[in-house]
Amino acid sequence: MTGKDDSLQSISTHLDGKNYMYWNYVMKNFLRGKNMWGYVTGTKAKPSIPQTDNFYLLLDAWETDNSKVITWINNSVTQSTGMQLAKYDTTKEVWNHLERLYTQSNFAKQYQLEYDIHALQQNNQSIQYSYAAMFDLWDQLALTESKELKDFKP
Repeated sequence: MTGKDDSLQSISTHLDGKNYMYWNYVMKNFLRGKNMWGYVTGTKAKPSIPQTDNFYLLLDAWETDNSKVITWINNSVTQSTGMQLAKYDTTKEVWNHLERLYTQSNFAKQYQLEYDIHALQQNNQSIQYSYAAMFDLWDQLALTESKELKDFKP
């Protein structure tokens, strides 16, 4: 743990319900860069054996870092979403809730993106603008692909 307090730091992308896959990508990289991803995966588990000599120091450090990550997540979501997270004590629980909440609506998002791709026309726009718009839609569609599908190897 460093001497600098970065608990109020957060990412610039705010989860608004429509951008979960991108928010997930940005937040995951942010947490990995802070060496805090283990709180999401559960590999940095809460100390549970009080007989250990430094148990209370380890517990205090874990609770501090867990709270820091939850604060970062709360700083990057809407207030209504943040209020839903208040019932959870661990980063893993918070992350799992957001994943359940926003991946269920992925099919609707995929359908909308596919429709937008199909309906996209150049009209009076430059070819560069049209290409960028198409590329953006394809990138968004790629982000909606499920983990299972990404991991599938034919």
